[in-house]
Amino acid sequence: MTNKISAEKKILELRNTIEKHNYNYYVLSQPIIGDYDYDILLKELQELEEQNPEFNDPNSPTQRVGDDRNNEFTQVEHSTPMLSLGNTYNIEELSDFDDKTKRFFNDNADFKYSCELKYDGAAISITYINGVLQKAVTRGDGAIGDDVTNNIRTIKSIPLKLSGNYPEELTVRGEVFMNHKTFERLNNERIENEKSPFANPRNAASGTLKIQKSSIVAKRNLDCILYYLISDNLPSDSHNENLTLAKKWGINTPEHSVTASNIDEVYKFIKYWENNRDKLPYDIDGIVIKVDSINLQKRLGQTAKTPRWAISYKFKAERVTTKLLSVDFQVGRTGAITPVANLEAVQLAGTEVKRASLHNADIISELDIRINDTVFLEKGGEIIPKIIAVDKTKRPQNSEILKYITHCPACDTKLIRTEGEANHYCTNSLNCPPQIKGKIEHFCSRNAMNITIGEATIKALYESGLINNAADLFDLTKEQVFSLEGFKEKSSANLIESIEKSKDAEFSKVLFALGIRFVGKTVAKTLAKNLKTIENIKNATIENLAEIDEVGERIAQSVHNYFTDKKSILIIERLQNAGLNFEFIEDTSSKTNILDGKKIVISGKFEKLSRDELKNLIEVNGGINQSSVSKNTDFFLGGDKVGPSKIKKVKELNISIITENEFIKLLNLDL
Repeated sequence: MTNKISAEKKILELRNTIEKHNYNYYVLSQPIIGDYDYDILLKELQELEEQNPEFNDPNSPTQRVGDDRNNEFTQVEHSTPMLSLGNTYNIEELSDFDDKTKRFFNDNADFKYSCELKYDGAAISITYINGVLQKAVTRGDGAIGDDVTNNIRTIKSIPLKLSGNYPEELTVRGEVFMNHKTFERLNNERIENEKSPFANPRNAASGTLKIQKSSIVAKRNLDCILYYLISDNLPSDSHNENLTLAKKWGINTPEHSVTASNIDEVYKFIKYWENNRDKLPYDIDGIVIKVDSINLQKRLGQTAKTPRWAISYKFKAERVTTKLLSVDFQVGRTGAITPVANLEAVQLAGTEVKRASLHNADIISELDIRINDTVFLEKGGEIIPKIIAVDKTKRPQNSEILKYITHCPACDTKLIRTEGEANHYCTNSLNCPPQIKGKIEHFCSRNAMNITIGEATIKALYESGLINNAADLFDLTKEQVFSLEGFKEKSSANLIESIEKSKDAEFSKVLFALGIRFVGKTVAKTLAKNLKTIENIKNATIENLAEIDEVGERIAQSVHNYFTDKKSILIIERLQNAGLNFEFIEDTSSKTNILDGKKIVISGKFEKLSRDELKNLIEVNGGINQSSVSKNTDFFLGGDKVGPSKIKKVKELNISIITENEFIKLLNLDL
């Protein structure tokens, strides 16, 4: 009993310490320990919780990794409606708002305005009871939203527990968003995995919140700023003062907010951020102006849709006009054709823009865009240049409709367009120069074989006839590379050394490097882990492949097509002869004796690991697999659809039941 009391005390101490560090890092941006020390604390807590499951708490810092259960979102009614703000794009209407507010109080009320940034993300409402996060709900239609509590728990800037003198019942509202660096990384990954990139960070944040598996949400690194408090017991009548106090409770409130004594000070705040918003690491699309007094807010009330005490001033998206000079049709490594507009150089949002993607034939048709047209250009999400319209009043009289190409611009193969897909494709994958070079670039990329070679070098090797596919890289000699213009003896030796070193890459990276359509990093890992060898993948039927989690019919068909192509098989055979790894090797370096001597029975259906994989993990970590439950059984590892008679026996014998997730945590597996 003494040991349990001591364990509980240590667990509580660690949780409090870690939450304080989360507050320092995510809210104050003033960390006082490094990442390594933080990870050590978190690992210690995780181990203690695993050893003492009776002290489990869904609001523990260790629970932010998310859950893979795939449940439909529950609809929840907001206790207070989430109203939309009235919008304005001009100072005159803002002045009208100020005049109306003054008239309402007959110029007798001495009030101030709170000015805040208008974050461009997804609205969220979070309820805390006695300082503990209870529920998180999206805006929905303003009256009813989706319960996304599990997803919100994964966002590290949102406290799971409050500290200090907070109200017993508190609702906080704000915006979930994605910063620019995270957005760029996510889109690069999506493009790499042949998925459509998100148009802007707002769409990415909103889409991520609606993902059913919170383990995926956790990997997206969403952020959140909370800017409105609802409670019967707020400490101050000042909205801004309440936000300041809320920061002390652990809530990530706005950093860039001010109190303005009059409308002129509001104008200054707007002007400053209109000129400096590009310096922020996230998107804003305007400024929110609120009457600061809570009592005056209540007196002003609301219409059916909007509060009368607040308004948003929205920045106009910076828009410029320029001339479309020509359109290039680029060929990607998968054969996808991307039309790119060549423009007269123009300054937009602080950068010079000469090119913009036109995406596909449908976009060109919708815009009715033609050569020498004057086009309107904006930056989508303040990041990506985008043609949004054509100024047809300036269109030359002799302009002709822009016809989409019918044949590949590189190899003249007739293009195809599969039903349901936006892009046209060149099917000449093994003889089309851009596809060949693109495939080799992909093969050498950091997330694949990680060969240190640039695009220009691949082009030179290809044009000199030294390489025509990825397998040719392993036949290169230092002398051949040295013969290329610009290469010296050392750089030639470095390239050959990098190619040789790449042979150590694990099977999943080699599989990803092959460039099979729709097979990104995650799918490559899944295939390698489930089917173990390249021979098993090659011989698998479409039905076998489609049954694997995260694969499905489209990917299965693509994998099957690749392995029934004789030229692809020939390349794989050459890569095998070169010494590349085409077999899944279980990493035993991190295994422990944590299950030493423990007798475990497995039963049921599992989500993340097969029963064979679970049995293997038990053995390599010192445990013993039992075929049936007995009084000597230490653990019952249960999945879904376990027979009731078996559960009854387990309970009669007082045997500990552990879930798949608890088992994974017990072994500190990174899945």
